[in-house]
Amino acid sequence: MNSSDAVSSEVSTILIVDDTRTNLSVIGGILSSEYRVRVANSGERALKVAATVPKPDLILLDIMMPGMDGYQTISLLRKNPATRNIPVIFVTAMTSDEDEEIGLQLGAVDYITKPIRPSILLARVRTHLALKAAQSELASMNQQLEAQVRQRTRDLELVKDVSMQALATLAEKRDQETGNHLVRTRSYIELLMQDLCRQPRFAQQLRLVDQEMIAKAAALHDIGKVGIPDHILLKPGKLTPDEFAIMKTHAQIGADALSAAIERVLAARHEGNAHDSGHYALTFLEVAREIAGSHHEKWDGSGYPHGLAGASIPLSARLMALADVFDALTCRRPYKAAVPLDETIEIIRRGRGSHFDPDIVDAFLARIEDFATVAHRYADTGHPEYIASQVPSNESVR
Repeated sequence: MNSSDAVSSEVSTILIVDDTRTNLSVIGGILSSEYRVRVANSGERALKVAATVPKPDLILLDIMMPGMDGYQTISLLRKNPATRNIPVIFVTAMTSDEDEEIGLQLGAVDYITKPIRPSILLARVRTHLALKAAQSELASMNQQLEAQVRQRTRDLELVKDVSMQALATLAEKRDQETGNHLVRTRSYIELLMQDLCRQPRFAQQLRLVDQEMIAKAAALHDIGKVGIPDHILLKPGKLTPDEFAIMKTHAQIGADALSAAIERVLAARHEGNAHDSGHYALTFLEVAREIAGSHHEKWDGSGYPHGLAGASIPLSARLMALADVFDALTCRRPYKAAVPLDETIEIIRRGRGSHFDPDIVDAFLARIEDFATVAHRYADTGHPEYIASQVPSNESVR
């Protein structure tokens, strides 16, 4: 592009709309020394010209025209996304205050009466072009700022996710869980939520934002195992009753650790005096606390650590309970063999209404093929080993 092209591209374009050739010539003559001038001799023609390149930066619009008058024209300009933001100045012989009021109410930025005074016309045009340029620059700056905020939010979310996954993986590595346990259990929970969210009972608790938060927080379900002594956590054989009692404390340890994190978030919000600061983090930690502290509770109240029953068990924890049991049963552990898929299904079916929320079991039974697909796709050895064995005890889901 040469210098003359660059200068030309910066010249503003003015569209003059008037049914009288003389008026087009007079107004065009006044403006042509500073601006690129386009003309239209009717409202219908103006609508077409305004939507074509080079699009006008400003429209000077007569009101009294045969066919489509200026009022109708500006109304249609405002309805078209391609032209709605072009400023319009009415240039008319209609001089009453009522006429001017109508024009401004329809969206005109100014109102100039005929006969035209060149100095007034040029001053008004310059003013509104400068205002439009300032508004465009402000809009561009806002878009850039919004893009920066979105990128910053994505960066912070990535850091949070990586930190959370690292913490969850650290806890998992201390245990004898299989390598893809976190991936599989999250996938199982997502499958269950896809069906349950369509049921009236769960619709308000499983909005898309809730589903995403539960799925992410599920990775922290066994974070409390970092507080279990190695000789118990890593024991390859069956735990004694006393050892199992200690193992069961991991749920409360995890809940307490996350409660402490919540207190720190609340303190940070108070010190920062920011109304919404930390809201997402606080909600996320509360969901993680529910899952960590209650995923071993049972529907009939026989679980631990608090013996919660029925709907008093948080939904997130009820979802995790089934996902965790399914994965524990179908995967080999040092202290047990894997359970065949059909036997695992029967164990969960028998737990309907005792161990598990009946509706969640029903959702599981409707998605068994999808559960099996996930188990194969994320199997640690490439293929899940469904090894026939006796039905395991509670210790199978430590």
